[in-house]
Formats: sequence, structure tokens, C-alpha cells
Amino acid sequence: MSDDARDVPSPTSATASPAEAGGQPEPRPALEQLYRGFTDEQLVPLWTEIGNLMPMQPTPVTQPHMWRWQHLLPLAERAGDLVPVGRGGERRAIALANPGLGGAPYATPTLWAAIQYLNPRESAPEHRHSQNAFRFVVEGEGVWTVVDGDPVAMRRGDFLLTPGWHFHGHHNVSDAPMAWLDGLDIPFVHYTGSAFFEFGPEQVSDTSTPARSRAERLWAHPGLRPVSRSQRETSSPIAAYRWEYTDAALADQLVLEDEGHPGVVEPGHAAVRFSNPTTGGDVMPTLRAEFHRLRRDTVTASSREVGSSVWQVFDGRGTVRIGDREWSAERGDIFVVPSWASLVLAADDGLDLFRFCDTPIFERLHAHRVQVEGAHR
Repeated sequence: MSDDARDVPSPTSATASPAEAGGQPEPRPALEQLYRGFTDEQLVPLWTEIGNLMPMQPTPVTQPHMWRWQHLLPLAERAGDLVPVGRGGERRAIALANPGLGGAPYATPTLWAAIQYLNPRESAPEHRHSQNAFRFVVEGEGVWTVVDGDPVAMRRGDFLLTPGWHFHGHHNVSDAPMAWLDGLDIPFVHYTGSAFFEFGPEQVSDTSTPARSRAERLWAHPGLRPVSRSQRETSSPIAAYRWEYTDAALADQLVLEDEGHPGVVEPGHAAVRFSNPTTGGDVMPTLRAEFHRLRRDTVTASSREVGSSVWQVFDGRGTVRIGDREWSAERGDIFVVPSWASLVLAADDGLDLFRFCDTPIFERLHAHRVQVEGAHR
């Protein structure tokens, strides 16, 4: 299969939109004069826009899209040669721009995704912002992210949090460069007019390289939480969700399936959700993160939901079908699923995928909806 998307047949809806259902006034001079009066007073009548404002189902401008790791990484490496890291630019981060969003540096209207790249022995200065952020490492090691003075090691498969308004910087102590996926709620914060930003120290506040951060030593014990810190935290206090635990949890789900016990999402499809140990909910108020594993030759049920998501292939090969587009996918590739677009995943020799999405926003608004092969909930 080529790198280019293939078109596949898609169902059509026989239901007319409100605008197509008729009921519009007949054009005449008096009506035109009325509309000119509306325009002069910055008014828009609902009856001319109802099809756009109240469609029969979500009609996002976001497009399904696939970014190839084999193309992204060389560009990030070239940026490492040409673009310094320091005050002004702050980060050598390259945002994924969805082709349906008119050139905006957003993966979806609520989600920002980027490849960040750090050269050997290089540091990115500390700052903080109201946007929630995380890092996911598809390959490499040697970088520590320092969150509120707590150095956190970054290694392949790790999922690392930087909740909003926490000072953070990065430093690479190795002789090799490193790239990773950044995810933030930048578009959502931007559209709501709630963004704040503040510079921190020029230098990273702690350049030590502990194997385990203070946050992990306090919080990352499965099923246990410190009694001295009993309050509910808005975002998870765990600084890093380590790959060895994620891998073991997914493997155990599939072993239990073989033994005849329930636990997988669907046959051959294991998944885990990263959670906040103080609430049992999502790791951050606006972002959900999950990891999915498909056995060899597994094909998922077609599903769709309100809200958008970004996926990155961690390992393996497979096929991704979003709406009427289809791609092959392999390690490092990143793809976007728009709101209410159908998604089918198929594994070749097995497929591991990281996913993040804006579902917590829609759940809090009571606007979330899921459909799996025609069943709503």
C-alpha cells in the first residue's frame, strides 16, 4: 500500500438538513430590504443559517490526515541544525497543521500536536503557561524534563505530564539528539481567551538525572496513594507513566483473554487509560490519554464519537481507515480523527498505538456521544 490515502466507499445520509427541508421565504424586494437592515445592524437570521448552525450530525472542518514519521524526523533534525533554542522561540517544536483548518497550527480545533527536538547537551529554558501539556516518547532517551524543579527522565514509551501553570524546561544530557510528541490544549485555550504565559529562569533549575522523579516516588505506586496528600488534584500528580507498566498491563489483558476472562475492549484489542490517582478520572481536565494494543490480524469495530483525537503508532504495522480515507501506518506515524468520523484499525503483525483526545471537555458539557457499529450511548 502506498503512503497516500486511498478512498473507500462511505455511506450517504438520506436525511435532509433543516435548510433542505424547505420553509424558506420567497425572494422579493421587501425581503431584500429586510436583509440589508440585518446586515447594517450586524444581525444574521437563524432561518438562513440553520443548516450550518444545527446540522443533522457533526460536520467538522477538521480533515482526517496522516503525518509520516519518516518525513517528520528529518525535518526536525534539519531544524536542529538551523534553529536555536532560547528566549523568543522557547522550544524547537514543529506543530502538525490540519489541512482543514486554514493554515492554523492545530491538529484539531481543540488539540495541538507537535514534534519537539533537542540537540545533544542542549537545554530548553523554563516557562509556564495555562495550557495543559504532555510528552510522549516514541523513541530515544537522554532528556530530562524538569517540572516545578523535579527532574523527570524521558524514555521510549513513557507518557509524561506538564499540567497547566507548572514551570518546566528540558535538558539533554546525552550525546545524541532526541525527538518526541508534544500534546497540548492550545487551540481550546486560545478560542476561550483564557491563555496566560510566564517566563521562568534562563537555566533549567535542576540538571540532575535521577532514575525516578520525586513525583513518581510519592505517587506512582500502583493502587496506593500517600495519606498525607489526600486532597483531590485537578491534574494527575504523577509526573511520568512508565512504559514497563503500560506494556505489562496491555500484555496481561491479552493473556487473560486467552484464559477466557473478560477485560479487553473487543477480541484481540487491549487498551488502558492513563488516570489521575486522586480522582480516578482523566490525567488533565481537558485531555484524555490512552494506549491501545491490537493482536496480529485484529480488525476493530467501526466507531465514532463527538470530539477529536490524535494517534501515534508506537510499534507495529497496520491499516487506518477514517471515514472514506485509508492509510497504511507504521512506527512513529501520527494521524487525526475528526469529530464523528468513523474509525477502523487493522493490525498486520500487531499494532501498538498511543492516543490523546478532548473527550473530557465534551463529557463535562454533557455533549459526548459514541457510536459503535450503529449502537449509540
